[in-house]
Amino acid sequence: MSQLFGFSIDRAKKGPKGPSFVTKDNLDGAYPVTGGAHYGYTVDIDGVVRNEYELIGRYRDMILQPECDSAVDDVVNETICGNFDDVPVELELSNVKVSEKIKKLMREEFDHILKLLDFENRSYEIFRRWYVDGRLFFHKVIDPKNPRGGLTELRYIDPRKIRKIKETEKNPRIAAKDINEALTMRQAEYFLYNPRGLKNTSGGNQGLKIAPDSITYVHSGIMDLNKNMVLSHLHKAIKAVNQLRMIEDSLVIYRLSRAPERRIFYIDVGNLPKQKAEQYLREVMGRYRNKLVYDASTGEIRDDKKFMSMLEDFWLPRREGGRGTEITTLPGGQNLGELEDVKYFQKKLYKALNVPSSRLETETTFNIGRAAEITRDEVKFQKFIARLRKRFSELFMDLLKTQLILKEVISIDEWDDYKDHIQINYIADSYFNELKETEIRNERMNLVGTMDPFVGKYFSIDYIRRQVIKQTDTEIAEIDKQIDSEMAEGKIVDPAEEAMMAAEGGGALPPGEGAPAGQQPLFSDDELSSEDAKRGEI
Repeated sequence: MSQLFGFSIDRAKKGPKGPSFVTKDNLDGAYPVTGGAHYGYTVDIDGVVRNEYELIGRYRDMILQPECDSAVDDVVNETICGNFDDVPVELELSNVKVSEKIKKLMREEFDHILKLLDFENRSYEIFRRWYVDGRLFFHKVIDPKNPRGGLTELRYIDPRKIRKIKETEKNPRIAAKDINEALTMRQAEYFLYNPRGLKNTSGGNQGLKIAPDSITYVHSGIMDLNKNMVLSHLHKAIKAVNQLRMIEDSLVIYRLSRAPERRIFYIDVGNLPKQKAEQYLREVMGRYRNKLVYDASTGEIRDDKKFMSMLEDFWLPRREGGRGTEITTLPGGQNLGELEDVKYFQKKLYKALNVPSSRLETETTFNIGRAAEITRDEVKFQKFIARLRKRFSELFMDLLKTQLILKEVISIDEWDDYKDHIQINYIADSYFNELKETEIRNERMNLVGTMDPFVGKYFSIDYIRRQVIKQTDTEIAEIDKQIDSEMAEGKIVDPAEEAMMAAEGGGALPPGEGAPAGQQPLFSDDELSSEDAKRGEI
């Protein structure tokens, strides 16, 4: 393999792994080739798309359909929720067991990555590109003279011009019977870039080979295992979009042809020969036809009697013996106002894109009600959004990994230990989620109020906190710590001290015995004894 362009991050060598009878699973859409050979791929989807270049082009044509664009817009707006004040994503490091200094450096480098992406302003466009195309590529640009300076620029790459390749080094000396050695042959991964686009099915491996560490690659996670291809979330909506377009076009044609009422003129031609009968029919048509056309460009009215269309009246000859000249009216279409078929395919399109069909109705208002009123489709939609966020977070994780390793904040082995505990949180403004959580919390607290008199008899406090309020061990420890801190600061009153004060107040003399109720004595017992002593001394 020739020298690759870009940079590579070396990993410490680990011990050899045990042999396996299967090759490593390939779930990133990398096209497998044999060393020194060329590759070519063909895709036949609906008999039109031949390669990934045309497939991505079809995805981009689909969003030109207004219904498809509206559904994609709902998905993007629900996933990336910007409030114009903060970046839509933030780094969560509470579960990472490192020093606060390292956490601070991680947050700083993460903010640097967001600035390189200009994610605060371009988050909508970046996520929309990934969702429509099904894949997203960025070139990581660094200063070769100063790699410790980290990433200097991130450049977007059109997915039609780049593809990941997995090349297997073939050794002809390996015997066919030595299957273990044959299945564990060395493999090299790289990206193939061609500025003209990878649209030739048999163009070979022409292009620039780029090291995998120089490219950030995030795909949709939807794989066509038969063709070893990455598909977009729009793929299963291809048929629905085509059907909707055809039904709308046929509806327009039907309405244009059936909408007007047309008349049928039966002209009595007697016993005239065929040619003279046709000439007589044309004379009558020219005599009674009044075709005035309004020209919107000039504002004039023209006479276009020489033109005849299919939407005009019918003129039919009638031989002698008939009922003579007659004029009848042909009614227009009777079911022109029915749109049930169009609505059906619109709902089918939304279902194919995992968007609740209720969002299709523009006149439907959002009602703040009980959680039971939230449809199951909305709950399913929120789970779909959560999966999209999880998959799209790989973009930030890969960029953060490269930046931290180049800046020598952590090593590669340390990243392998930390990456499972690093989380990317998205700003959420889903009113459906908020409504659901609020209603659930209210129901739980009402149940706590009902069970409170039985605490210590049938239930324990720990049981109520774990089984009713559904607090985890971490939440219980954190909440107890916060309560102790607020008690020490005097923000809240200790329940034990409050109960003791109430008990001490109850031990005073009841009304009618001693001092009147609500009235304090002027002197205490000690003060009275001192006053008596003074008077005795005098």
